[in-house]
This record gives sequence, structure tokens and C-alpha cells, in this order.
Amino acid sequence: MELLEYERVKASIKSLLGIDLSYYKDEQMRRRLDSWLVRSNKSSWEEYFAWVRRDEQERQRLRDYLTINVSEFFRDPERWQLLRTHVLPRLIQEQRLNRRQQLRLWSAGCSTGQEAYSLAMLCDELAIRPTPYILATDLDRGALRKAQARGPYLAEEVRHVSPLQIQSYFEAGGPPYYVREQVAQKVVFREQNLLEDPFEEDFDLIVCRNVVIYFTNEAKEKLYRKFYQALRPGGFLFLGGTEIIPHPQVYGFSGFQISFYIKKAL
Repeated sequence: MELLEYERVKASIKSLLGIDLSYYKDEQMRRRLDSWLVRSNKSSWEEYFAWVRRDEQERQRLRDYLTINVSEFFRDPERWQLLRTHVLPRLIQEQRLNRRQQLRLWSAGCSTGQEAYSLAMLCDELAIRPTPYILATDLDRGALRKAQARGPYLAEEVRHVSPLQIQSYFEAGGPPYYVREQVAQKVVFREQNLLEDPFEEDFDLIVCRNVVIYFTNEAKEKLYRKFYQALRPGGFLFLGGTEIIPHPQVYGFSGFQISFYIKKAL
């Protein structure tokens, strides 16, 4: 796709879907769009967008494709183990010392809910009381609908979930699997554009994994600064395994463990 055509396609997508592709890496996104047009069996973007304007289901398919919904429960188990053994116990201790009423956790870019539900399961296993406030947000309405419906989730999506967790937190009879209602009740799902919408604040933990990897450097910088504002002093940012902040101190963070950054206390 030529650059001029790509700019026209970006403008059409922003008008139709409200997704600003200028935040995403150009080369990567251009390849994805070229592939999508071939799959659509349309001869041009003009023909494709004429179809999209008439077909709501195709608009949703395009939205799903562009927002890259790839997730699973307890993705990268060794990092979730760090969350279990180091981060959450530290937050629980600080909550008690400072008499904070409730831990506040946020799954940012939650996709179809696996990450947020993993948080809810982990908090239940650690018997955190009172029950933490868990917010889960995503730009993709279709992904949020699946999350709010508690599934279905395929066998490969629960490959890091233990048999005991399957028994405790999922309805019997899978695969496919559905999260139990009592787990779903612990999570608040909400539509949100991370780069454009305002954030809630005073979070103890923000989990945003395998999201910023697709963004331009300018978009990453903007998001890190917004995350800083949304965290309380001493709160943690949990990123994907390949999402390293080169100079975390520039944004007010210090490294803690692999994938974890802590907001410096004032």
C-alpha cells in the first residue's frame, strides 16, 4: 500500500470506527491492512469501505481485526507468579498499614477478559479482603461483549490454568469454558480508548500487557505518562514480557522485577 493511499485508509477508518491508526506503527499496520483487503475479496479500498458502510457486521469484524485481540489466562505464568508472590503481598501490606479501604486494580486493554478474570481469581486465592475493585477496559465492543458473557474460552486459552482453578472458577462441562458468575461479578467492564479517553485514578496496580508493543514511540510516551497519573504513589505497572520502558525514570517509574514498574513515592 502506498503512503498516500494509507493516509486515506486511516482517515476512512477513523471516520467509520473512531480508531486513530496514527498511534500504531505504520509498517506493521500497513501489512495488516494489505492482508485484510486480500481476505475481503474486494478489488480496492473504495469498494471495501462502500461495503463496510452498509454492513454493521463487517464493521465489527474490521474493528476486531485492528484491535488485535490475542489473550489467554495467566499469560506468561512466571510473571503472574511474581505478581502472586511479590507485588500483591506488598500491596496488601501497604493497604493494611495505611488503612486503605480497598485495593484498586485495572486491566487496561483487557481484550476478551482473560487478564481481568485472572486477576479476580488470583485475588480470591490470596483471600484479599475487602474484595478489590477490578476495572477492565478495552476499545473493542465485540471483545467486551465476550468478556461480559464470561466466554466461551477455548482449551488453549486456559492452558496455564490449573485443574483446581478450572474446577473452582469455571463452569463444569468445558471446553469451551465459561467463567463462573461469582468471578465475573468481581470485574467491572467498560469501553475505553486508552490514548484519548480520561482515566480513573488512585490505582494500586495497572495491568497492560502486550498492548503498547503495537504503538509508536510517541503514543507509548503519552500512555506511560497517563498511567503515571492514574497510579497512586507506590503503585505498580505490569507490562508484557517484551514491553520494556528504556528510561523509566523519565516517566516517574523505577524498575521492580521483569515486566513490573513502580511509581516512585512522593
